[in-house]
Amino acid sequence: METDPRPGDVLDERFTILELVGRGGMGSVFKAMDLSTGQSVALKFPFFQLESDPAFYSRFQRELQIGRMLNHPGILKILQVDRPSRPYVAMEYLEGETLWDLLQRTRPLPIEEALRIAALLCDALEYMHAKDVVHRDLKPTNVMICRDGSLRIMDFGVARAGATRRLTLAGLTGRLGTPAYMAPEQVKGQRGDSRTDIYGLGAMLYEMTTRHSPYDEQPDLYSVMNARLTGDPVAPRVHVPELRPEVEEIVLHALERDPGNRYQSACDFRADLIAPTRVQVTGRADRLQVPSFGDRRWRALGTMFFALTVPVVLFFLFWLVLRR
Repeated sequence: METDPRPGDVLDERFTILELVGRGGMGSVFKAMDLSTGQSVALKFPFFQLESDPAFYSRFQRELQIGRMLNHPGILKILQVDRPSRPYVAMEYLEGETLWDLLQRTRPLPIEEALRIAALLCDALEYMHAKDVVHRDLKPTNVMICRDGSLRIMDFGVARAGATRRLTLAGLTGRLGTPAYMAPEQVKGQRGDSRTDIYGLGAMLYEMTTRHSPYDEQPDLYSVMNARLTGDPVAPRVHVPELRPEVEEIVLHALERDPGNRYQSACDFRADLIAPTRVQVTGRADRLQVPSFGDRRWRALGTMFFALTVPVVLFFLFWLVLRR
């Protein structure tokens, strides 16, 4: 069985392992020295038991393939490794923290900083979408804020490039999007496109400017998913009354439920972010609809019926087995 490398090990005659940086639910990340360039790099090793999981391996391969085709200062750079001795991802080594970490300390962010971060992300998205790549899982944990003020979009494990495939709710907690940032079309299982990423960035901007994620007032996962199909989030100025109407207009424009009503490109989104005073306030905040939960009662009754029926059926089957 393969194990994590140890400091001092040389991998594939190219990388000298220096130290363990972190360990997550899917693997370990090490800092290493690239002997071919003398630069520090990060190596991500999936846990051995996951390597035999077809779904995980597909995600791993997608991250490698898409990462190698992208070359932009706002996107994590994936390094080419010929004939690796085991599955791993070699990437540039970054010093900083994720946007999620930043928001745990400072929430909401100063408006200028929130708009700056969103504009930089738009610049990376514009490049990515021109390459026909859609990330599909934009969220604060997938954005690294570097010490020099630059940022990187990370984790292309559920991204698509070129011809898309139909989205499903399988793996809802991460495989095809994260509920708090998923676009309505992802919830419906429809095809996603560049406007899906616009929604994800809009959800992050909502959080950066209000300290709340959209629909976080909903009590459970089902309600969060249903809410974005039947209604709109609370107007940002309800959370932060001093927020400028122009900024609220930008956020709600990106979070339109109908993709056709959102910003149609990251370029258009960025133009408003860098010049918010020029944004025309159209009254989006006044047209927001409260989510409808008319079927919640029937869902509760169905759950109760299921909970009562299953034990009875199992008891009956057990009784039949005993009689035989």
